[in-house]
This record gives sequence, structure tokens and C-alpha cells, in this order.
Amino acid sequence: MVFLQEEMSWNVLISPDQLSPKGLLLRKSIIVRLLEDVTNRKASKEHGYYIAVNELKTISEGKVRELTGDVLFPVTFTCITQRPMKGEILVGSVEKILKHGVFLKSGPIESIFLSEKSMSDYKYMGGENPMFMNDHSKLERDTAVRFKVMGFRWMEADRQFQLLASLAGDFLGPL
Repeated sequence: MVFLQEEMSWNVLISPDQLSPKGLLLRKSIIVRLLEDVTNRKASKEHGYYIAVNELKTISEGKVRELTGDVLFPVTFTCITQRPMKGEILVGSVEKILKHGVFLKSGPIESIFLSEKSMSDYKYMGGENPMFMNDHSKLERDTAVRFKVMGFRWMEADRQFQLLASLAGDFLGPL
């Protein structure tokens, strides 16, 4: 996956007990809360997976919420992100093997499906340790696999992408 550096604007909410007349403590509270928010949000359809906050560019003047006393600070920052792209080649590891295909994981992407139809020369072998085998190699749990992204979709409820993978192509398959 390609790493991108994106400039983003978010609102950071600070509770009254974290407010301090000392500017450095307030700045620290805003940074800590921003990092927590980025971690909890995990990813977005527009930007992909949030990997790291790179730089805090601006903290605008806070606005007090009357009912709670919380202060809302608009911030601008840069963030390193990672977004899947159709046609790119990735490396992942086998997480789960079913008769109709294999589920892989690659970096922050936890839902990659490799259909048995896209592995035409592999045969499913059931049993206690299921696997797919061909004449030269096998796909079993924890096997590293190089694959091609055929398509993807954003799942808002899970805040993650689901990928459809293929082994059709040169130099693709178990490593």
C-alpha cells in the first residue's frame, strides 16, 4: 500500500478538568486527545487507514460548550495514511481457511478474501488443519502470500476496508 501524507482538520474536545492556565499543559492535552481520537477512528473512506500523526500545524481558538463546559478546539495537522488501491500487489498472511476461500491479513487490513475460484490450480484439503495445495506449494494458516488487489469496499460500521484478492499473475502466491 502507498503511504500518503494528508493535511486534515478535526475538532478536538477537551473536558474542563484538563484545562490549565499554562499553555503547554493545554497544548499537551490537545495533542493527547487528538492522538486518542485518531487511534479510535482507525480509518476513513476518504483517507484510508490512519498510521501516524506527523505534525500539529494549528490550534484555533476554543469554543466553550455551554451545557457541559467542554471546549472544542479546531486543529489542523498532517497524518500519514495508507489506502488500498485496485491492482496493487501486497503481501499478507493467511488467517483463516474455508472450503470456498482464504481470509488474509495485511498491515492494518484485517479482511481480505481470496476466493478458491481465483486459485484455479489449488485444491482444498480439509481436515484438522485445512489448506489449499497445488503441485508446488500450499496455503495454510500463517503462510505469507503475495496477492493482487482486485477490488475493495469501505465498511462504515466496522470502519475498515474489505478487499477481494487474486493469485492470478506472475510471482503471486505463497512466499
